[in-house]
Amino acid sequence: CVLCGRTDDCPEKYGEKRTYVEYNLTVHYYCLLTSSGIWQRGEEDEGVDGFLITDIRKEVNRAAKLKCNICKKKGASIGCVTPKCKRSYHFPCGLQRECIFQFMEDFRSYCWEHRPIQEFTDKEPRGASQCTICLDLVEHLSVYSVLKSPCCKNAWFHRECLQYQALSAGIFFFRCTVCNNKDKFQKEMLRMGIHIPERDASWELEENAYQDLLHCYQHCDVRRCLCKKGRDYNEPDSKWEIKRCQYCGSRGTHLACSSMKSWEQNWECMECRSIFAKSGKYSKRKKRALATSEETNGTTCLLEEPPSKSPRQSSGSPRNFLLQSPKMMCQNLSPCSHLELPASNRVTMSLSPVMSSRNWLLSLRHKHLREKRREVCNILKELKAQVKTKTTRLNINAENIWSSALKGFRQRIFSPINTIEVDFSNCKNRSKTNTSTSKYHFFQLLMLHLQNSSLFEGSSGKNLSLDFQAVKENLYFEAGRMIAVSLVHGGPCPGFFSKTLFNCLVYGPENVKPAFEDVADVDVAQTIKTIKYANNLSSLQSTLQDCCEFLAAAGCLRPVTALCDKNMLVNDILIYHVIKRIALPLESFRQGLKTLGVLEKMQMHPHLFYSIFCHKPERLSAETVCDLFTIHSSSDVNKVEGADFWMGYLQDVESGESVVTLEDILFFVTGSCYIPSIGFDPEPTIKFLHIRYPIGNRLLNCLELPITKTYQQFKNIMELTIRNTLRVERE
Repeated sequence: CVLCGRTDDCPEKYGEKRTYVEYNLTVHYYCLLTSSGIWQRGEEDEGVDGFLITDIRKEVNRAAKLKCNICKKKGASIGCVTPKCKRSYHFPCGLQRECIFQFMEDFRSYCWEHRPIQEFTDKEPRGASQCTICLDLVEHLSVYSVLKSPCCKNAWFHRECLQYQALSAGIFFFRCTVCNNKDKFQKEMLRMGIHIPERDASWELEENAYQDLLHCYQHCDVRRCLCKKGRDYNEPDSKWEIKRCQYCGSRGTHLACSSMKSWEQNWECMECRSIFAKSGKYSKRKKRALATSEETNGTTCLLEEPPSKSPRQSSGSPRNFLLQSPKMMCQNLSPCSHLELPASNRVTMSLSPVMSSRNWLLSLRHKHLREKRREVCNILKELKAQVKTKTTRLNINAENIWSSALKGFRQRIFSPINTIEVDFSNCKNRSKTNTSTSKYHFFQLLMLHLQNSSLFEGSSGKNLSLDFQAVKENLYFEAGRMIAVSLVHGGPCPGFFSKTLFNCLVYGPENVKPAFEDVADVDVAQTIKTIKYANNLSSLQSTLQDCCEFLAAAGCLRPVTALCDKNMLVNDILIYHVIKRIALPLESFRQGLKTLGVLEKMQMHPHLFYSIFCHKPERLSAETVCDLFTIHSSSDVNKVEGADFWMGYLQDVESGESVVTLEDILFFVTGSCYIPSIGFDPEPTIKFLHIRYPIGNRLLNCLELPITKTYQQFKNIMELTIRNTLRVERE
């Protein structure tokens, strides 16, 4: 800065740091505003916000002759306005020495000796109270760092908190946080040196901040939608017009799908109908049945999600063929598609033709999980439609992933609806990398850090912990926001939530009953265990007497007159420790998960999202990788030269007969060693070409494979190329 001589770029303290290359000029905005010998003589679009360049040069020359009374260096452009006071100083030095700068009228400045102070009466209580912004204690003292509200007797603030609040709220929304007074409060804060920018609030300036309010629900939610153009198709004044529920407006149906006439306006979704039925306020009227609705236990199921389609195939189906290769002997291929693709282009393997009943059940469970995750993938793709091509770049230090991620998410230009690009920087050698792998790697590291952070507690299925410092710094909100952004932007499944935590997020904490396994604190778990397994009333009362302080803090201390009372007591302790104790972190975390509409979708499809929040990501298998890729070279997979080598090679890699892993193969092609919850875009493909070495095109997620005469040649070329490519990238 030409006025203060500092390189600091801190908009909250010194104002925006502006550089004008054409004038060879860099200046802090506040240094310019508060300088004593310069005025705005131009229009707003002239010079620097009305300060002419020639005037700025003159002010720099004037200040060069003045020595700062604080740092003793030349260039002190600001002087105390009190008559006969000759003190001069730089703006940053003045802040450090607790001078007052008034951002109004003539932009006056007062030194530490002549600065204005707030009047305190003897009747005002001494001691401390909560700052109503940060909720930390603030002492009732007449000091620079503490400010008192002029309109409320018991409202005290930290100066730093008020300044941040003013910068965020702007002149239209900055007011007393207790009584909401604006004029009197702003006048006093300006007098005491709080800068209130003349602009709208930061939340009002956010692009499309209220776009969701303009969204009109357009989706057919009946069990069997008859529209061939899809559930989102809406054609007004036709049988494919979508009618919304007249009560909640968050469910819809095509007229034809619910056998409605065009003139009929009233339609209720099943959820609203059941609520009215339970309350006794639902008037019995002719129920509209779906043209294709199904009766289950005598109940018409109107709003269930359509079941996943399993196309029936004959024994002669082109997808049920046997592949023979040096490493695959008569493997049965079963049809299952990772994403909806033409049957002729999909290859899927079943690698266990003979399984015990236990393995069969395990395989069936994994199959159901995969089906649910495929549906979640489609839901996340709907959410990704709101992401724009405008990019936001995050500078990430892999050695301090949490701090750098937090800084990136909190920067003013960050928006979850922008496309995210990641630059990894190493603080030791200052080297930077910017590849297609960076974003995948960033989200993987971030989810791993969150799983092991102090925000969560437990071994495998984790619940939220209670960290007061994290609550104060709003870290639970940021954690929820990061998970939501990760899911929509291509991150991995979280996979570490407990069932209790997931249900609290989806159904609300008041509707959840915690289990003993949710208690992570060893002492609390031991206390609950002792109470639960007490054999007689005397031992139970003795146990309660030993832990009476804990029970009193939990609000569970009560007289026990019978042994059966222990069950209710254990239940109350669990509810307090697992749910009530973390009410603040839970609500903050839920607000973060609302980013990009993720929590809303979780609440609409809890059974689907449970598969990615509470189940660890499935380990890559030859079957999974094979199912992930689509062969585009030919419609007849049997005749694709080298396709059987590819299948055999995957099985070799899975069985450990290769120097590379399935993760290496996936990384070679896509730049990610995991399958994102939202899937890959574009979908991974395979091409067999007459080339010497395999090529992984990460831009298109395309694996180009060479056609070889023998399987051993194919395997050697694959391992050589993949191993060397990844080694070079790591180096």
